[in-house]
Amino acid sequence: MTFDPPPLPTRRADLIERLKVPHTYDIAIIGGGATGLGVALDAAARGFSVVVVESHDFAKGTSSRATKLVHGGVRYLAQGNISLVREALHERTRLLANAPHLAQPLPFVMPSYKFWEAPFYGVGLKMYDALAGKAGLGPTEFLNRAETLQLQPTARQAGLRGGVKYWDGQFDDARLALALARSAARAGALLVNYCAATGLVHEGGKLVGLHVADRESGQALTLRAKCIVNAAGVWVDQLRLLDGQAIGREAKPMVAPSQGVHIVVDRSFLPTDHALLVPKTADGRVLFAVPWLGKTILGTTDTPRNDLAREPLAFREEVDFILGESARYLSRAPGPADIKSIWVGLRPLVKPPQDEGDSTQALSREHTVLVSKSGLVTVTGGKWTTYRAMAEDVLDSCFDAELLAKRPGGVTASLQLVGAQPSVHKISDAPGMHLYGSEAAVVQDLPGAERLLGGGLTEAMVRFAARHEYARTVEDVLARRSRLLFLDAALARTLAASVAELLAQETGVDPRLADFLALADQYLTLPA
Repeated sequence: MTFDPPPLPTRRADLIERLKVPHTYDIAIIGGGATGLGVALDAAARGFSVVVVESHDFAKGTSSRATKLVHGGVRYLAQGNISLVREALHERTRLLANAPHLAQPLPFVMPSYKFWEAPFYGVGLKMYDALAGKAGLGPTEFLNRAETLQLQPTARQAGLRGGVKYWDGQFDDARLALALARSAARAGALLVNYCAATGLVHEGGKLVGLHVADRESGQALTLRAKCIVNAAGVWVDQLRLLDGQAIGREAKPMVAPSQGVHIVVDRSFLPTDHALLVPKTADGRVLFAVPWLGKTILGTTDTPRNDLAREPLAFREEVDFILGESARYLSRAPGPADIKSIWVGLRPLVKPPQDEGDSTQALSREHTVLVSKSGLVTVTGGKWTTYRAMAEDVLDSCFDAELLAKRPGGVTASLQLVGAQPSVHKISDAPGMHLYGSEAAVVQDLPGAERLLGGGLTEAMVRFAARHEYARTVEDVLARRSRLLFLDAALARTLAASVAELLAQETGVDPRLADFLALADQYLTLPA
């Protein structure tokens, strides 16, 4: 029998003291989303010394705002991007195996209302299966009308001919990011959230370090590293500009952000463990209805957005689009009054050179790694499913640029993340202790394990978030350690004061209750 090591403490004072110790790291990573955390885990697992700084909370940006799908990309198959789909399908299987408590297979049903839809899309999905090979999660099946309604009882019945069932996966994105961070820390990496990179340090035209600021105390520090990775997502161009200015070379923007809006409604609108996929909506986009953590997610949109807000707002036409398309495929269509939460993510799509277009639907979903003249390694693009492969590509680029001495790869292919344990619960089930996997017993041993605050959140979970999961604010707990802000913003709002009181006890700092209440109002407010 094997036993998990006890969870590492994440006491901030200790993390900052470690950060102050003069040291030249092998690799310093700017950005604590899926990409940066994936690089941190891979590098630490290979024995490199690693530091990660994140200006806000881990997964605060795009990495907590995905459509919650671990997928190969059916839409990319339609675009003919076979290599991206094949890679993603194989990475999908690795992710499901390495974090089974947070990522699991999910069946999809694609209803057909025209005679050609089932055979046309079914053939494409059979190709999807073939590309997955042994990494497949289940065979694609053609369904008649009765079988389709059995799996999707709230699908619109008028004109329904049948459907196609296929398999992908789903996950809890923010908690998976947290598992990556904590797994990297277990491998020796130092990770500090709310610590912003404020500048880059160059010597002789080469990048040798970065300036950072602890956003809680305001204290400024300088970190030195052999290799610095810019993994700041949609914000990578800001650092590339600083780097270019320092060495007298213009850095042209490489990211064209795209906004994806998601709406959450009650599970009653999709009372099944099968997701629904509409492959081509009225404007050519894909629409998903996904059962997730006891609710239903509807989305997503693909709208150009250039202001790079940390909390972007949905446009009214995006909300109307999602509700309107849902009404075309669901027998009971949700309306504005049924919305439990609205949230928006910015995708860092890679811009082709000299691209001046306004559409983001045709831009690359693949990741790109660039090494500047000074040695700044920038990675952006890609998607959650391929975070591990992206990390390997980043390290290969560091080796090729002779910033680091090469070490064998593949170390994360079967590396189980913190808490990894098969679960009898589904990710589509309401949130609870099962999301902690093998650490559930540790959480249960903390004070307040029997005190339920609401929405599956206990007092002990809040204490665990503060002691072992880097949580500092009410938002950290209610948006990312638990997902209540994304599931039911009104309920999250009612729990905020209790969470704030517990966090203040645990951390001794202001948990920023007022900021969270304003944010919850935003997630509840329909755009004008």
